[in-house]
Amino acid sequence: MTTHCLFDMDGLLLDTERIYTEVNDEILTRYGKKFTWDIKAQMMGAKERDAAEIYVKHYKIPLTVDQYIKERREKLQARFPFAKPLPGVKKLVQHLKESGVPIAVATSSHRKMFDVKSSNNQEFFAQFDSITCGDDSHIKNGKPAPDIFLAAAESLGVKATQSTSNQNCLVFEDSVLGAWAGVHAGMRVILIPDPNLEIEEKLLRSVSKVLHSMEDFLPEEFGLPPYPFP
Repeated sequence: MTTHCLFDMDGLLLDTERIYTEVNDEILTRYGKKFTWDIKAQMMGAKERDAAEIYVKHYKIPLTVDQYIKERREKLQARFPFAKPLPGVKKLVQHLKESGVPIAVATSSHRKMFDVKSSNNQEFFAQFDSITCGDDSHIKNGKPAPDIFLAAAESLGVKATQSTSNQNCLVFEDSVLGAWAGVHAGMRVILIPDPNLEIEEKLLRSVSKVLHSMEDFLPEEFGLPPYPFP
């Protein structure tokens, strides 16, 4: 039975992955390069600096990691406030809140960046019982390490450790790194990947379910109250 639900944010709750792609492609265009899905997949769910190091090293652009981070942040901050919740997300979050199920956000984004992304969706994010961000002091390791989901569960009152089974916690993710983080935390994972993302067989066997959209999620399949209407 599921007692607590933990949600990634980028590409899962909010349609921000499209914005990341646009900005990364824009930076590369002036160097005659194209942002590709194999690199995007490696960056999705990673902490900011880890993702930046992957990008700069692979594309061999004349920017330091810090220069790239600075430029990317400026471009992203101008666009993130316009990001909207993805299909099915508002319905599920409202349903869980009204049903008394504790819910938390567990995002690799820094706290300041979370504030920018959520600025036009404050009522929506106010429904969550807690928000855990990638730069919170107690998050030592980024995804695919389990730290952020263990911390998010703890913020909801769950005494979760990597050595215990946390099957009562259900994680919603869209990235490979994030899905592995949930698996490593001993939690059940719903993976809702971008259609372009290649998922290895080992991960497919490790998650509880793979969906095309949050609209396809049926709460009762995981011991949660069913929607009161179709």
